[in-house]
Amino acid sequence: MPSDGNKNHSPSPHVLSNLPEWVIDEILMRLPLRDAVRTSILSKKWRYNWCRLPHLKLDQMLWKTIEDLISPTIGFTNILCHLLTLHTGLITKFTLDIPDLKPCPNIHHLIYFLSRNDIQHVLLKLPVGNRYKLPSSFFTCLQLRHLTLHTCLIRPPPLFKGFDRLISLELSDVTISSEFLGSLISHALLLEHLVLEQEVVSDHIEISAPKLRSFFFIGNINLLHLKNVPLLSKVSYEPIAFFVEAERDLAKIFESMPALENLCWNQGYVLGNQAGQAEVIPTRLPSGLNYLKRLYTSWFIVREFFEFSFALCLIRSSPNLEEIEIKVCNLRDKNYYEPMPQDAVDEIPASFSNMTFNHLRTVKIHNIAGTKAEMQLVKVLLAKSPALVRMLINPCRMKDRKSLKVLAKITNFQRASSKAQVVYNVD
Repeated sequence: MPSDGNKNHSPSPHVLSNLPEWVIDEILMRLPLRDAVRTSILSKKWRYNWCRLPHLKLDQMLWKTIEDLISPTIGFTNILCHLLTLHTGLITKFTLDIPDLKPCPNIHHLIYFLSRNDIQHVLLKLPVGNRYKLPSSFFTCLQLRHLTLHTCLIRPPPLFKGFDRLISLELSDVTISSEFLGSLISHALLLEHLVLEQEVVSDHIEISAPKLRSFFFIGNINLLHLKNVPLLSKVSYEPIAFFVEAERDLAKIFESMPALENLCWNQGYVLGNQAGQAEVIPTRLPSGLNYLKRLYTSWFIVREFFEFSFALCLIRSSPNLEEIEIKVCNLRDKNYYEPMPQDAVDEIPASFSNMTFNHLRTVKIHNIAGTKAEMQLVKVLLAKSPALVRMLINPCRMKDRKSLKVLAKITNFQRASSKAQVVYNVD
């Protein structure tokens, strides 16, 4: 802009050509790959700048056209050919996201190309169906620090031990032996973030990761053993099935996580529903969750003896909680679960008699139906939380008269905190 502030002054036609190369690179890395390639027409200086981009993302937006004149597979193959031919320099981060592309193109050459470019960050999200078997060249990517795989088949060469520089590992719907999975994790001594979405797990998985800090797991939790995770602070479980035959079974899940601060227990499938199982749920865990600050549970059935006993056990084992969020699932089919006996409901206040939640500030309970067990839990949390600031209650759909009765009961409950605000969404 000239000093006289003339806004109609046009920039020099060579302003783009005169930009420093590092500025051009920063611009290109913020553009989708298709747009980055199109900048080739701006000037001679820009023509091949995209060819040295260290971060590449190939997704379906690259070959989809309005006319759809070219099949997706041919379009993808053409793009892949240009990439392998023209790109120069290192590629440190690569994303291949083609979940809807069928049949899946042969990407062996691409994997080999990446393995020779010191790749550090790989995300492969492939079509659902026939799993893509990773080629042997993939296991030579020894600089990998971040790895995300969807719908793959992993069969490593006999001499392969693991990626010892991995910081994060995410496997979703991946076919891999339990033995190699445990070995892969144990050899990644720098691993901090782990995601396992394995709905079909047939064998025991042992996890030893001394620097692991966050862990998300979908699968059979009874086949999982966290052996050495002293720094693990954030955990999300979504068990496919969860049965407890003895108190020790439940204790083993949590005893190896001394630093646990955030726990999400997503009961998206079926927990134990065999008669008598709740009787083996202890009042508290043998090793208390003394560092747990945030507890989130979803889709547990308050009327089910096992599930509610398990939720109460977690709460009573966590004296330093700051936030609790509970999403209730209300089922009318009584054949599905073992109902809560009345004496167990009546004993809830006594089981909290020697507890005070001195740090609890926020409680959220969703889909509450006003059952006696629910009301006992609300009553206890209000009476035992002197630092409570806000309790949010979202009731399930019920008749206006019943909803108002539930509200009236909660309003009359004693509160340990004079600042506690109870928000009951009557709608």
